Amino acid sequence: MKIVSWNINSVRFRIDIVQRFLREADPDILCLQETKVIDADFPADAFRSLGYGHVLIHGQRMHHGVAIISRVPIAEDDRLDWQANREARHIGVRLPPSAQFPGGVRLENVYVPAGGDVPDREVNPKFGQKLDFVERMTRWSESLACPTLLMGDFNIAPLPEDVWSHKQLLGVVSHTPIEVAALERLRLSNSWVDLGRHFHPAPARLHTWWSYRAREWSLSDRGRRLDHQWATADVAASAVAHRVFEDCRGWLKPSDHVPIMTEFAW
Repeated sequence: MKIVSWNINSVRFRIDIVQRFLREADPDILCLQETKVIDADFPADAFRSLGYGHVLIHGQRMHHGVAIISRVPIAEDDRLDWQANREARHIGVRLPPSAQFPGGVRLENVYVPAGGDVPDREVNPKFGQKLDFVERMTRWSESLACPTLLMGDFNIAPLPEDVWSHKQLLGVVSHTPIEVAALERLRLSNSWVDLGRHFHPAPARLHTWWSYRAREWSLSDRGRRLDHQWATADVAASAVAHRVFEDCRGWLKPSDHVPIMTEFAW
């Protein structure tokens, strides 16, 4: 079972590279964030034509939006309002039963707010909304009692090795100590396993995002690891590989994020 997470930054504008990726990487499930489209206009037929017959979407005009596209049946469509303002930032499903997990595995796809530019909730309300979002996720996680995968664009690079310069980015939203501490509380709330770092331990370089502001993104390589796949310990034990598709950042009309994929022995 191969499961991918990708902030696509407008699924309709980038549908060509999404289809190319599906053909080349051949995942079973694709979790998208920042789809930027209402449900009625989501390009579901483009996925069904490639054999992805199960499409669940939670869209919003021009902003946010998440979707789960799958070859295997998915059920229990949940949409949690961790932003507390009805923005389309979460969709969750249950995957089919397997030998290891007779009750199936929960799959939660989330798009955490970016948080604006100033790391001060008094000056920048968006930063406060981001911290509150992660806190609500933490309260949810504390009572979680089933095998679960949590993935998406967390908009936080937690480790010093998750950014191109720890020293220069300490005051930049996505890598500030207050955000890192909030994400660590979330991780510890259910002993989540960070699958990226499980397979590629620090200090290995591991980036998933490069700004559009850098014309020669691959040469400057000022990346950050903002995209994550976490698993409860029981699910993490069945993970066999994790890959970051860095080459996708250089494709025609790319997202500023690249896909990440974990393979499970189910």
